[in-house]
Amino acid sequence: MPTFANPLGLLALLGIPAVLAIHFLQRKARELPVSTLFLLEHTRREAAGGRRLERLIPSIPLWMQLLAVCLLAWFLSEPRYTKSGSVQRVAIVMDSSASMSVFKEKAIQRLVELLPDLKGAASAVEITVLESMPDKPRLFAGSSPEELRRALEKWQPCEGPADPAPSLYLARSLVSRDGTVIYLTDTPMNPLPYGARLLALGEPLENAGFTGVSFAMEEGTLVWRALIKNHGNKPLDRTWQLVTSTGSTEPRPLHLDAGALVTVQSAFPKDAENVRVVLSADRFPLDDVLPIVAPKPKPLTLFAATSPAFSGLAEKLLHSLDAAESTKDTTSADLSIASYNPLDPVTPSGNCMVFVEDETRTGAWLKGGIVAEESPLMNGLNWQSLLARETIQLERLPTDSVLLWQDKRPLILLRETGNVRQLLFNFDPSLSNAEKQPAFIVLLHRFAESVRATKIAPVSENLETGQPLKITGAPDIPLTIATTDPQGKTLPQSAMKDRHHAISTPGFISIRQGEKTLLNAAIHFGDPRESDFSKCESSSLTETTNTSAIQRNTRPDPLWRVWILLLLAALLLSWRFTSKVPTA
Repeated sequence: MPTFANPLGLLALLGIPAVLAIHFLQRKARELPVSTLFLLEHTRREAAGGRRLERLIPSIPLWMQLLAVCLLAWFLSEPRYTKSGSVQRVAIVMDSSASMSVFKEKAIQRLVELLPDLKGAASAVEITVLESMPDKPRLFAGSSPEELRRALEKWQPCEGPADPAPSLYLARSLVSRDGTVIYLTDTPMNPLPYGARLLALGEPLENAGFTGVSFAMEEGTLVWRALIKNHGNKPLDRTWQLVTSTGSTEPRPLHLDAGALVTVQSAFPKDAENVRVVLSADRFPLDDVLPIVAPKPKPLTLFAATSPAFSGLAEKLLHSLDAAESTKDTTSADLSIASYNPLDPVTPSGNCMVFVEDETRTGAWLKGGIVAEESPLMNGLNWQSLLARETIQLERLPTDSVLLWQDKRPLILLRETGNVRQLLFNFDPSLSNAEKQPAFIVLLHRFAESVRATKIAPVSENLETGQPLKITGAPDIPLTIATTDPQGKTLPQSAMKDRHHAISTPGFISIRQGEKTLLNAAIHFGDPRESDFSKCESSSLTETTNTSAIQRNTRPDPLWRVWILLLLAALLLSWRFTSKVPTA
């Protein structure tokens, strides 16, 4: 079966009805009765009585003209024949966003149906399927439709929005310039880079789901609050209920106006397992269930070995930190607050905040520009309105990192020795306006939370799917990870893309090290961008192969010279029999 490199050449076949029309409308010669035939001049048969529709009379010119039209159309369409052993390479990039889970079956069916067209003029096709997240492995490589279907059935799109350009670049490098690259998604985007073609299979859907959860203590009771948003353009009526491993509440009605954001709340059930808030189901189930656990941060103990000048600051810091308590045992404290005494210039040995205390209180105001160094502790903080007096200075070590300068004087330093971190204030806060500076308060909190993060202790958190996990444990003891779905059914380890990220679907996760639990977490889907289907559309794949691929996988018609000769012969015969004049 030939492939036409120039299908538009077949338009020349429109000459067939034109030739037939000409022969139908031949003019009929007028009959002149005469008594003697030799008086009739030798003339051609010419029309004299106007055009009349006559019966088609087969003739050599007619057949030659029809043959010439067919040969011309065949030649102009450039027929080509498949080379033996030719291979068409196709790379398909699948949109990994969670919204694609709704159209997964439709996508699989469409790709299987497209395989014959993707093969094009080649004798075989090689298909490589990638995800739009470039750090993920290939989904499929081969040519079998059944193997392709089985591979895609295991595919779980669960990511957030991502730029497909890196994966399209990889796809293009795999198939080279003559290959075909297709981006399959539910939301059209144009233009696509690297010569990729778009295949969109989405459609607008009305959807509502959970977007987040918060907790608060009210009259000694832990209360959860969940946000539910209607992402569609029409009002929706849904129901919600609280479900645990031992039972559930009655479904409660919920009305959501178009685009509305509604809060539902209830007391957290004590000593309950697999606690989850469930919405009545729709076509996008990921945001219809909200697993929750009672949040419990790592405890943080503070030892205030400071002078009375900073006791108020230490008290405020203690009350502003979550799960923080005071201790009088310096050896068991996670964080100490101390003042610097030049007569005894020895700082505490553990994690601590150290403040200069200058009892003279006679220094002038420091002058010069204030410059903050790049650091996670300092990012986004504005120190330009800080006013501090000249005081005694801390002993600065060569390994200390300066976080804040005023002119040539370091105001804040960070000292790190192994796992010990110390935040040093090289000025007296009581002789400054530091306590009125938001940057100062935020810095204290950031440092305290960084100390908390390095502590090995159990923590309970509510996280989103795929969120990075911050786990602190002993370096030489392996971790034991258990994951379950919202109903408590154990999930395979493949549900986590790696040990440092939460599972990709809603559920629960528990991480232990030996006999100690390091993390209990509830994982919920909370990406409102993927829950909004208002921009989803469909678009067909208009072209599956390109001209260069046809040239590479096929060879030209070996008889093209014969067809040209036959065309010329047909034209000559038609002209010969049309122009022939009968003799007397």
